[in-house]
Amino acid sequence: MGKKIVIIGAVALGPKAACRARRLDPEADILLLDRDDVISYGGCGIPYYISGDVPDRKALLTTTYHVVRDVEFFKAYKRLTVRTRVEALAIDRKARVVRVRDLNTGAEEDIPYDVLVLATGSTPFMPPVPGTDLSGCHAIATMHHADAVKNAVQNEGAGKAVVVGAGAIGIEMCEALADLWGIETTLVEMAPQVLPQALGSDFARIVQHELEKGGVRVLLSETVTEVLGDADGKVRGVRTKNAGEIECDLVIFAAGSRPNTSLAREAGLALGASGGILVDARMRTSDPKIYAGGDCVEVRHLVSGHTAHLPLGSLANRQGRVIGDNVTGGNARFEGVVGTFIIKAFELAAGRAGLTEIQARAAGFDPVYAILPTTERAHFYPGASMFYLKLIADKKTRRVLGIEAVCANGDAVKARVDAVAALLPHAPSVEDVSNLEVAYAPPFAQAMDVLNATANTLQNILDGRLNAMGVEEFLERFHKGELRVVDTRVARGAKACTEKYPDAWQSFPQECIPDRLDELPMGEDVVLFCNSGVRSYDSQCFLRSRGIDLPHVQGGWVLLKCFEPGFQALDTEDDEHAAS
Repeated sequence: MGKKIVIIGAVALGPKAACRARRLDPEADILLLDRDDVISYGGCGIPYYISGDVPDRKALLTTTYHVVRDVEFFKAYKRLTVRTRVEALAIDRKARVVRVRDLNTGAEEDIPYDVLVLATGSTPFMPPVPGTDLSGCHAIATMHHADAVKNAVQNEGAGKAVVVGAGAIGIEMCEALADLWGIETTLVEMAPQVLPQALGSDFARIVQHELEKGGVRVLLSETVTEVLGDADGKVRGVRTKNAGEIECDLVIFAAGSRPNTSLAREAGLALGASGGILVDARMRTSDPKIYAGGDCVEVRHLVSGHTAHLPLGSLANRQGRVIGDNVTGGNARFEGVVGTFIIKAFELAAGRAGLTEIQARAAGFDPVYAILPTTERAHFYPGASMFYLKLIADKKTRRVLGIEAVCANGDAVKARVDAVAALLPHAPSVEDVSNLEVAYAPPFAQAMDVLNATANTLQNILDGRLNAMGVEEFLERFHKGELRVVDTRVARGAKACTEKYPDAWQSFPQECIPDRLDELPMGEDVVLFCNSGVRSYDSQCFLRSRGIDLPHVQGGWVLLKCFEPGFQALDTEDDEHAAS
């Protein structure tokens, strides 16, 4: 009999670790345990199964070639033993046994191990408010949750929904409910922005407005204080802190997840700041005979240097392979993460890698950023989409700390985010990204790729050659009456704004500025503005040569109307003269 490898958890990391271990050690005695009866499924696909994008439930349970991954599959094709409906109760580290209970019979037994792997996942967080036990309240984590929600929208006639939490799952569920099923959907988020852990507040605004355009009511800085029920014990609404009662017959809690670590904690294994199991680069816990990975662990963030809990299926699979190597005598390493993320929100994709500005500041950096709106491919090639890219760097060291991107073309977002994600573990400089070689052809990119161009802009900011103001600061100060705008677009492009704000918005087309210097308003309250930032930057360069230093608004009109759709009504048709 070979080495006894026991794996607790059989959804993502567990099967990956087991299959890798079997390939490396054909004689090992490998046992997977799971308390559920559904195993090895694509949990990240659940929102798309609920929406109908994935019409067949079975698709989440099969291989690429449509073979169902069940107990028989693992026995026949992988030579692995899987026991479902078996719950691990306790670990006796000294004796190297796991106490388990058969949930069908109630019988308990001790299972010995040489090496133990914890793949216990995470649990959706349910806020401690009254009414979460009512019929119609759901979390989203397992296939059973997915089936219940799908049944509610497909067969029970749910007409109004409240989604609690504007993270990835919350946003995906909003799209699933509102877009396909036409359910009146309200999204409630306690933070002042959507995707608070994934994006900066500026790019989060773009995603928020896309949700609203898709029919989702978004309530920020808001909390649900109670789920309200009727006489039959069914949901009839929620009560919120500020917005009062919201009528609904379906409540989805998507307020994040917590690592399942009770088994590890009771066994005395070391846990991290967010409650996840601490592991080293070989995915070993504080007990060298016990490994852990996936949603139940914390791993090192390679930019901040701190540990982080990142419940992602992609990480679970990569970590599972490392564990499979090491439990069979290998020396594979998982050095850490940079927080690479992407999401689809109606017609937009949003992605990031590294740190947001807030996260960078919390990690001890002094973040500076550049934002560039442009097209993701050559502007003359049919189908070009507007691409918004932000690059963040440390002011002192010029080290790139993060990237954020939003575009209708999700492949374009993923390409740029992945390119920077690959660099981040090596502490790249802004110059490294400025000169990064990327593939070019007009159907896919511009000759000066948006990634290179944004790094060039950030280089100018760090070098003091570009005095920039963010759109959020501009909007806040402009609405307070603290700013006057010098609009460097052609007069026709600026006309609607100059008419609406005659005392605060003046037209000074770029080509006219040299001849109108004596008319130019001066003062700390004056900013330069254009369509995307090019004209205003060129104007800034000229004015500096004349001893005048005025900031320009990053992203200009293109970004402004994304941040505050009210400005959309002031838009004019773009042509080659109106564009920057």
